[in-house]
Amino acid sequence: MPKMKRPETDASEAPEIIESLARGLRVIEAFGAERRPMTLSDLAKACSLPRATVRRVLTTLRSAGYATSDDRLFALTPRVLGLASSYLASNQISAVLQPLMDEVSAVAKEVCSLAILDGDDAVFVARASPARVFSAGIDLGYRLPLFCTSVGRVLLGRLGNEALTATIEAMTLTAQTPETITDKPTVVATIIADRTRSYSLVDQEAEPGFRSIAVPICRYDGTIVAAANIGAHVDRITTGEMIDRFLPPLQKMAEEARPLIV
Repeated sequence: MPKMKRPETDASEAPEIIESLARGLRVIEAFGAERRPMTLSDLAKACSLPRATVRRVLTTLRSAGYATSDDRLFALTPRVLGLASSYLASNQISAVLQPLMDEVSAVAKEVCSLAILDGDDAVFVARASPARVFSAGIDLGYRLPLFCTSVGRVLLGRLGNEALTATIEAMTLTAQTPETITDKPTVVATIIADRTRSYSLVDQEAEPGFRSIAVPICRYDGTIVAAANIGAHVDRITTGEMIDRFLPPLQKMAEEARPLIV
């Protein structure tokens, strides 16, 4: 999983920053990036912080019930999920879209996911699965690069042509598969074309053997605020079938959501 990016801070804002809180968040993020219990040394290295600083952060997290340790390895506790729950409960887009996504998933008989923009990544904040015993899909909070994913290209479509070109130029386009387009002018042209047709279909650029289709989710004034997609393995469905089967329910959901998002 890609590491979370921390926003740059303006020097004029520095007096307002609680540095200890920022360091604590960096430690919490490190657990998500590594996806395993970690030693004090591992965390200090991952966060680029002194061991003494990380030790104080971990002591505070343990005291508050957010971390646990066997005196060698440290891990987060389920209490951290409450932080994510607070975000999801307060996020209007997720609340509005969840019942509509449930309908799409039931009709398409596939997982439907919702992503929002965060830096150079698309972050998944909601998910709906058809009624079955097991369904594979992307976990909430999972991050994918914008330039080579269907949700990412839809989200970048909110930018005007000049801003889009500047944004792509500033990115490092790393191939995820042999099919990934990394030529920047081609990526820009593809996103503009996707914006014109109001959907994006990405075929094996983000993950080998996987294709997905996404539509923009707009608020009442037409501004793109999220992207909803359905994906499937190439052995199960063709690109044409994705357009025929998945695009109509996704577009219907987007239309129903638009007047509800302010």
